[in-house]
Amino acid sequence: MTENHFETNKKHWDNLVKIHLKSKFYDLPSFKKGKTSLFPLELEELGDVTGKSLLHLQCHFGLDTISWAREGAIATGVDFSEKGIETARELSAELNVPAKFICSNIYDLPAVLDQKFDIVITTYGVIYWLNNLERWAQIVAYFLKPGGVFLVADSHPWSYLFDDSDYPNEIGYSYFVSSKAEEWEDYQSYIEEGEKVEHAKNYSWIHRLETIVNSIIKAGLKIESLNEYPFAVFPQYPAMEKDEKDGYWKLPNNDQSVPFIFAIKARK
Repeated sequence: MTENHFETNKKHWDNLVKIHLKSKFYDLPSFKKGKTSLFPLELEELGDVTGKSLLHLQCHFGLDTISWAREGAIATGVDFSEKGIETARELSAELNVPAKFICSNIYDLPAVLDQKFDIVITTYGVIYWLNNLERWAQIVAYFLKPGGVFLVADSHPWSYLFDDSDYPNEIGYSYFVSSKAEEWEDYQSYIEEGEKVEHAKNYSWIHRLETIVNSIIKAGLKIESLNEYPFAVFPQYPAMEKDEKDGYWKLPNNDQSVPFIFAIKARK
């Protein structure tokens, strides 16, 4: 990630923190009362985390990190947004839930954090913001203890290919894209509510599933499972509806034609 990409994206995410804190989607009042921000998928994948050290990469403003701490993990969250980390620390203190938070670009993290973890986790809308997945996977491996577990659950690359219409039924983009950064002007948050985003400009990278898998393998981690799911954790397309039973966003009429999430679990 070039310095220009980094600074531009950081301004974008600093602005999103302010918007998301007031959003119904993140529902901070319910979270403060004890509601978890975690989804069944990652809870089932990792199981009991009591007493385990957990590193949460790209943690936004800390809700999931704090939720893992509530589950019993010794949790550390990392994000490049000063606004996000500042808010996460404030929430941790207010709720009296111990968690450590570090402000760092993921690629710079080995220079500022000297610790190994039982679990490294990164979830939902994260890989999209990274330009170098081989370096990313190397950093994950660096922070894992021998025998430690890595879990990545994120938007499926296939789900990005459709035009933003009322229903994802027309391919608008190529799956075999170059590694060049895509420049966007997103004046609305991905949760599609709240005020206008002031710093709308941002850069992203679409990575094929094979690139993600091969990066993890090249880093020396052993992949134990790869799963795909026909639902999302946010309204990725206007036609999607929230299932109040499990919190996932799904296509109407139980349409399972498109994979919206993948999850990879690997071990060092």
